[in-house]
Amino acid sequence: MFNHMVEETEQVDQIFHALSNSTRRGMLRRLSRSACTVGELAEPADMSFAAASKHVQVLERAGMVNRRVKGRQHICTLSPKPLKEASDWLSFYEKFWDESLDRLQAMLEADRDGDQRKESDKREDS
Repeated sequence: MFNHMVEETEQVDQIFHALSNSTRRGMLRRLSRSACTVGELAEPADMSFAAASKHVQVLERAGMVNRRVKGRQHICTLSPKPLKEASDWLSFYEKFWDESLDRLQAMLEADRDGDQRKESDKREDS
């Protein structure tokens, strides 16, 4: 069980590492529309095939991109499962913070209401 948790953590780390770079996020956005060659992914960023290929390798290691070779072309397609995993991970913490902030707000409002009652009681006593 521990090894499975470590593997999941490493996979999430790779996903967020891949997403941490704007060039790679742009590549994913482009792949969400259609399959592209590595050369096509390089064009908008004005980079060499070798540089684009390194970015694609990071995306491949994270499981976000599949690459197949057809002749001399390297064709990439999006694999959405890791994006879902990242979304699920973020959703857990979004829920945690939403609930925590809701509790804090309720506590602050209750405290404020208590202070207002005390002020009202003081005025009535005067």
